Amino acid sequence: MRLKETIIVVCLALGLGIISCGPEHVIKIGVVAPLTGDVKTFGESTVNGIMLAVEEANRAGGIQGKQIKLFISDDKNDPTEATNAGGKLIELDGVVAIIGSVSTKCSLPLADKCQVARIPMITPTSTNPKVTVTDDGRHKEYIFRACFTDSFQGIVAARFAVETLKVKTAAIMFDVGNDYSRGLADYFKRLFEERSGKVVAFESYQKDDVDFSALLTKVKQSKPDLLFLPDYYNKVGLIVKQAYQLGLTCQFLGGDGWDSPAMLEIAGKEVAGSYFVNHYSADDPRPEVRNWVQKYQARYGQKPDAFATLGYDAALLLIAALRNAPNAKPDEIREALSQIENYPCVSGEISFDANGNPIKRAVIIRYNETGQEFVTSFTPEE
Repeated sequence: MRLKETIIVVCLALGLGIISCGPEHVIKIGVVAPLTGDVKTFGESTVNGIMLAVEEANRAGGIQGKQIKLFISDDKNDPTEATNAGGKLIELDGVVAIIGSVSTKCSLPLADKCQVARIPMITPTSTNPKVTVTDDGRHKEYIFRACFTDSFQGIVAARFAVETLKVKTAAIMFDVGNDYSRGLADYFKRLFEERSGKVVAFESYQKDDVDFSALLTKVKQSKPDLLFLPDYYNKVGLIVKQAYQLGLTCQFLGGDGWDSPAMLEIAGKEVAGSYFVNHYSADDPRPEVRNWVQKYQARYGQKPDAFATLGYDAALLLIAALRNAPNAKPDEIREALSQIENYPCVSGEISFDANGNPIKRAVIIRYNETGQEFVTSFTPEE
């Protein structure tokens, strides 16, 4: 499909007339997400949320009379693909901002590409602190995120383990080659130990591993009260199922990578009773959440997961910045993003700190045999 045909398809998907998609009538926004590959459900949900926010903005008249046009690129959850996608969006498509990517390993190189090109980027879901800051702790001034960081997620998980689950000992298993998994494992370990917990096993595996029996046998021998699994649903589901087959019946806890309808398909009923930290719950009683769930179900026929919600929130934040960027220039958009305070999003009111990270709440969710249920929430001040 030629570029012109692709643009027309995206315009039609967003409910825009082809005439309104002329270059003088549009603001070009890039999207980078995994629409194929091992975590494609994450990407599909994220793009659904982004598109819904843009549809609403365009129906309301767009931005200063211009329609938003999305250029959507599949990074296949591969860092090289993400870098290449960013380069094409910036250099060939001429986007003024990018929403993406989803996984940390893709957002890290994409952020570097956008920072060098001075193009604002907001990742909906990449939680590793290094996405928005350099190795020496300086903010990458063009990079923002709509999700909390792994450091905050680690605090929430450790507090919940100690204060609510009352566990004394924990084992940790993580993907050594995954920045998200390794980073969250390190944060949880440090913060759990600071709260007088004892880590009795700290075991790593490789991204292509599918048999975890040897590691799980070592974990079982350490007799932990809890097994912390900071990885994505496709790996966690396998580990939980194999753990139960080996007779390991301790409590299971994880991070936001657990959030996928496919978790129950992979892990089965064995995951019931396990907890994970997340950005939002569809069962949260707040009116903002109730309205969002109804709207998303009407559009897509299913409840929105956290990835759809954060895609929507990221788009809302970028749209808010565009409204305060008179010429829709990248420098104006960056400045407008940095000034956002207490902006109402589905996952809570958002203000950006000095490093482009949102100050926001987190929730704890429990899996049951048919889905998920909201347990409680934490705010940064607690």
